[in-house]
Amino acid sequence: MAFSGVPHGQVGCYYFLSGMPCMRYVCVLLMLATALYGGTINYESARLERRIQAVKTTEKITLDGRLDEQAWSQAPAAGDFIQNEPKTDEPASETTEVRLLYDQENLYIGANLRDSDPRRLIISELKKDFNRDAGDTFEVVLDTFRDERNGYQFGVNPAGAKWDAQMANEGRETNENWDGIWFVKTQAIGNGWTAEISIPFRTLKFRQADVQTWGINFQRTVRRKNEDSFWSPLPRIYNINRVSLAGTLEGLEGIKPGSNIKIKPYVTTTMEETARGDRSYQGDLGLDFKYGLTSGLTWDFTYNTDFSQVEADEQQINLTRFDLFFPEKREFFLENSGIFQFGSGDRTNLGPRQSDDLILFFSRGLGLSEDGLPIPILAGTRLTGRAGRFELGALNIQQREFGKVDATNFSVGRLRRNILANSDVGVMLVNKEEVDSRQYNRVLGADANFRFGQALSVSSFLAKSFVPTGAAKDLAGRVGVNYKDSTWDLRSIYTSVQEDFVDEMGFVPRLGIRKFANYAGRLVRPQSVRRVIRDFNPHTHLDFVLNRDGNLETRSMDYHFSMRFQDSSWIEVGVNTDRERFSEKFVINQNQNIAIAPGAYPFHEYFLVGRSDASRAISGRIHYGLGPFYGGYKHKYEMDGTFRFSHQLNASFTFAHNNINLPEGHFQTNLLGMRFNYSFSTTMFLNALVQYNNDTRQWNSNVRFNLIHRPLSDFFLVYNERRDSLSGDLMDRALIAKFTYMIAR
Repeated sequence: MAFSGVPHGQVGCYYFLSGMPCMRYVCVLLMLATALYGGTINYESARLERRIQAVKTTEKITLDGRLDEQAWSQAPAAGDFIQNEPKTDEPASETTEVRLLYDQENLYIGANLRDSDPRRLIISELKKDFNRDAGDTFEVVLDTFRDERNGYQFGVNPAGAKWDAQMANEGRETNENWDGIWFVKTQAIGNGWTAEISIPFRTLKFRQADVQTWGINFQRTVRRKNEDSFWSPLPRIYNINRVSLAGTLEGLEGIKPGSNIKIKPYVTTTMEETARGDRSYQGDLGLDFKYGLTSGLTWDFTYNTDFSQVEADEQQINLTRFDLFFPEKREFFLENSGIFQFGSGDRTNLGPRQSDDLILFFSRGLGLSEDGLPIPILAGTRLTGRAGRFELGALNIQQREFGKVDATNFSVGRLRRNILANSDVGVMLVNKEEVDSRQYNRVLGADANFRFGQALSVSSFLAKSFVPTGAAKDLAGRVGVNYKDSTWDLRSIYTSVQEDFVDEMGFVPRLGIRKFANYAGRLVRPQSVRRVIRDFNPHTHLDFVLNRDGNLETRSMDYHFSMRFQDSSWIEVGVNTDRERFSEKFVINQNQNIAIAPGAYPFHEYFLVGRSDASRAISGRIHYGLGPFYGGYKHKYEMDGTFRFSHQLNASFTFAHNNINLPEGHFQTNLLGMRFNYSFSTTMFLNALVQYNNDTRQWNSNVRFNLIHRPLSDFFLVYNERRDSLSGDLMDRALIAKFTYMIAR
């Protein structure tokens, strides 16, 4: 069949979707959007021209932020940054120059960030992994394998606060919990500020070669102007993760990748007190071990794994029939987690809603009970990395017996093959096996993700589960199409989960469904009001969920209009219409035992939401919604606020209130969260999170003191407490001290 007149890259879309009548319209919209896509810069040509030479030096570089060593003046400068916001493709309003040096041990990055009014620099905070959206920043991304997919990211603000991350598949997975060994000093100068960064080569992984060529890009954010600019220019819809459009770093010779061995022992001591006043004391120790098998493969081992320093979950109130999603926060499971990502991404963002119909592997089920209590982990091992065009991961965790939970072994195997310019195909196996009973659950899946140019992507996967009793309808799958350029954002996803599909190591809230999820948005940037308004964004979201008999269970139709201002504040109005049909009652409020009777319920919500400029000393968000709800009525109020007293002291709160009148009864929910953050320096922090939930009738407190006494080595002092919100009585509390020490060879 000939496809005359169909743009390159959309032939596959047409062929793939032509057999799916409910999705054919997507290709029509994609072709229309392609005709409108364009820009004033040829980004592919621009990135080929952006090349920077790193200069080898024998001079000692003193990391003080002054850039006064002679070697800096001998290195060529990367300059001429280009905005992608607010004035797309125009030169940056402030001058930035970046130079690179290296010796046998370190890569040095020196940035001179001039500013026409340095008194107005915005420094949001000092803490590790600070909020980059709230202040001035300088960032760098390194694509050390030059695969145009993955990389390391490093960011710094004018006060020397550090942010780093591992990025996989151009931002499909960004692990901000990754911590590398690197150093930075900043200085305020008369016409701006400077940053002097040292990244040891042992922190990075890259191929063994006498001469290295890496992908590299730099980003400068001038927060008072809400301006982002890049050395290698990017369309405004992308950020620094887009390493396929990064420039080139040349001239690295005779360097070696990351160290082979890292050992991180820990010791903890814990005091616990129950509601009856009983106290117990215990101590423990464990070990994390990391070994670089090759330049691309890393083997990790953990013994007696401990997560006592991890921040408590942010609580949620459930007004649905399905399980809530809580993100993973534990460092061991977050590191290199992008390799275990299955499909185009675990959580598919469809505008105002998230698609959580199927996550094949969700590490939160390991070492945690259903109510979030820790289950002891005896040991675990993990192999992750790259070998040629293959990415592979293997994980095995042995969980101890805990109460009624049997000792359990968890295993994950992942193999992905990079193909074409920026596409991949792969397989994954997850296996859960109870040691004593020999009960098991296994899931085998295959996925394929294709990208055509910079705007169009197609992803799909198919998975089958295995249980001892066997099952006839045990398949799950998804296919999705995504088109995004500077004007259009179009997405369509079809998901099918059969009724006998079992994935105990994943997140599968609904069985026996077929779901059609669609999103369409248009970005309009009116020139007549550009001094105040950055863009208008009308968008709509449409979901249909059918049961296996083809009957409609859920329909969601959302119509929104948002307006974003030049200072980053925004406002959005709209209506969310829903229809729910179910055959079994569900309890919507445990305290008053209010249950929704089976039936079909149409309802909708009118809402108004707005957020102020997050860079201000005081900022916040307000959300108001009202409308029919399960045969009754619901009023919803949400607000949050942030108070930045200085770059050392920040405080914030969130409050959500639902006032619900139903034929079965009336109830109210209140959820309050308060945060306090004080940074003594860039290596010493005090954080507190206090939460009140009237649904669970509890006050929860989590206070954490953290001292980074040497790179990747910490001392934590953590206090946790729960109290009954009605009586004020203590439910339980614990004081935990933990000391870690990193040994790198």
